[in-house]
Amino acid sequence: MTSKNPWEDMMRQAQEMAKSFPAMDAFSPKGFEDMLGMMPKDMMETFFGNTHNPNGLDAKTRLLLTLAGLTMQGAQNDVALRQTVRHAVEAGAHEQQIIETIGQMSAFAGIPAMQRAMTLAQEVLEKDKAGKSAKNPEGDA
Repeated sequence: MTSKNPWEDMMRQAQEMAKSFPAMDAFSPKGFEDMLGMMPKDMMETFFGNTHNPNGLDAKTRLLLTLAGLTMQGAQNDVALRQTVRHAVEAGAHEQQIIETIGQMSAFAGIPAMQRAMTLAQEVLEKDKAGKSAKNPEGDA
């Protein structure tokens, strides 16, 4: 059965094809996201920071700007936003800096976009806190 919209037909065919793959029903994009690597701070600074451009932006600032841009787009790409928060933390951004970056975008992108970005960022920040406390349960430095 075909509809008047070829896009709908293509999507329906893709969904049928995906059902035929073994274990596709168990696939989770969240699980895939956890497999994505983390770039070390020094590498980020070399590739995206001011190592080769001494008067340029550092990696942390670039990642905060990326976070602002993703928020401006309505925080539609969950994986990109969460990865950006993870990398910003790795590059030295503090929780307050991430929150302020997202919060400031409410004036430009609107409250719904800001709230969505904040929810996604909080997932990462809470997971990061849980990971740090699991590594160091006594809270020693």
